[in-house]
Amino acid sequence: MDTIASFFTFITTPVSWVIVQFHTVYGAIFGPDTGWAWGLSIVSLVILIRICLIPLFVKQIKSTRAMQTLQPEMKKIQERYKNDKQRQSEEMMKLYKEAGTNPLSSCLPILAQSPFFFALYHVLNGIATGDTIGVINNQLLESAQKAHIFGAPLAAKFTDGAAKVDALGSSITDVRVVTAIMIVLMSASQFFTQRQLMTKNVDTTVKTPFMQQQKMLMYVFPVMFAVFGINFPVGVLVYWLTTNVWTMGQQMYVIRNNPTPGSKAQSAYLERLYKHVSHNGKVSRRSERAIVKAIVAKGRDRNEFERKFINGLTKAGLAAQADGNVVQSDTAAAVESEDGTPTTGAPKRQQPKRQSKSQRQSGAPKGSGDAGASAEDDDESSSASSSTSKSKPTSLSKSGEPQDAKPAAAKKAAQKPGSGTRSKAQSGQRKGPQRPKSPSKK
Repeated sequence: MDTIASFFTFITTPVSWVIVQFHTVYGAIFGPDTGWAWGLSIVSLVILIRICLIPLFVKQIKSTRAMQTLQPEMKKIQERYKNDKQRQSEEMMKLYKEAGTNPLSSCLPILAQSPFFFALYHVLNGIATGDTIGVINNQLLESAQKAHIFGAPLAAKFTDGAAKVDALGSSITDVRVVTAIMIVLMSASQFFTQRQLMTKNVDTTVKTPFMQQQKMLMYVFPVMFAVFGINFPVGVLVYWLTTNVWTMGQQMYVIRNNPTPGSKAQSAYLERLYKHVSHNGKVSRRSERAIVKAIVAKGRDRNEFERKFINGLTKAGLAAQADGNVVQSDTAAAVESEDGTPTTGAPKRQQPKRQSKSQRQSGAPKGSGDAGASAEDDDESSSASSSTSKSKPTSLSKSGEPQDAKPAAAKKAAQKPGSGTRSKAQSGQRKGPQRPKSPSKK
């Protein structure tokens, strides 16, 4: 432990100085020797460190999503070079370089706050042993030893004996109850954070070994926190519990406002965004415009939830633009099917109604339906009125014109069955075309 403490000496003094500054502020409110003053100083230290690590957290999110996107390609490389581990490693590094990501980027926040964690552990361990560390002098050391959080001294551990706990002015029962509750809360918050990531913010369309690893870590990390937690002082448990709660809240915000494509969180986000855009007719936030812009840029590579969002805007008379804005659309835009193929939003062509037998015999045009029947009745009435006013030879009377004098169009019309040249069946005759009678033999 002395080797680790000497290695993190460069960070021990700044950490102790920050704690003392916060203790000065909270000590003026709650009293310098109270657990609230020292406990809130540790909480404030955590918040300050996590605010400084926000850029690394954003980089972690981008790296994790890039790794999820590369999982199918990584699986292909593993299957192609499964017998050549060296070539497999080379192709993996080449893939990481082309994508601009690194597997270690997802561990940056944890690695970055590790020095602060060990420095705080060394400071609290010095308080328990009565050693002055950094800017903590003898007066501040006595004040920290008197501080109790819910009856447990700041430097007490779950594994401490009764004599050591009595020297810190507490009972072993209070120490073990408080530390046990804090360890359970610390492990539960870690489990909930990892479970939230696996159930809501993972692309469910791609099944990769990466998902299985994350699922395994969901159960491994809480157990590790529970095992190592019994050797942490109460002040370190406060630090780690505050870190887990901050991570959980930060992750909830990211999942709600910037979810992973293809995840359940993205489906819920796009539903909320569609309601907002359809109600207001525009995209108001810059983050929303960025997401709409990314969806439009994907084209046919959109997933199921993104196609549903674009189709919903189309049905609402809106159109997403390449710059991320949404405008009113007067024309019928293309609607994407389930497989991503664009189809027009115009209604499908309907089959014409089937004609009745009398309509087919009267020569009505195909597909005219009831309109054809009404038009036929009008034609019949007009032809009947014209026949009464003018005397014309019927079709049975011989005409003086030669057969070749008929127009060619009339011949073609007469040759086509059902072209409108059929005459109505006379009384006593069967309906439909009649066979010519054979000449009688006398």
